[in-house]
Amino acid sequence: MSERPIRILIAKPGLDGHDRGAKIIARALRDGGFEVIYTGLHQTPEMIAEAAVQEDVDAVGLSILSGAHMTLFPAIQKLLEGKGLKGVALFGGGIIPEEDANELKKGGIDEIFTPGASTEDIVGWARDHIRRN
Repeated sequence: MSERPIRILIAKPGLDGHDRGAKIIARALRDGGFEVIYTGLHQTPEMIAEAAVQEDVDAVGLSILSGAHMTLFPAIQKLLEGKGLKGVALFGGGIIPEEDANELKKGGIDEIFTPGASTEDIVGWARDHIRRN
């Protein structure tokens, strides 16, 4: 019996209506051998955390272009931990200044990808850092 693929939830929190990047990352991860669940646009932190529980994911990837990353990342992180998902990797990307990315990583976010990150880099990071829970 083979192991199940690593499951990754890709989510678009907040009011940002641009999801092309999230869809590209979801497809790249799927093509890289991961099982990917995409939540769609306009998700609240609570909806994302609940989907992570229901889908039994190993990682959550967030795409944020709205500038609300310093609020949304920690909120989702706290909700995941509150639901017992402390071992779930949390990563994301978007228009995030380097100093904010560094602060988010210091706060426990596993990785931040900014514009210019290749899909190969993201898939490679996922292979190296995401483990089954």
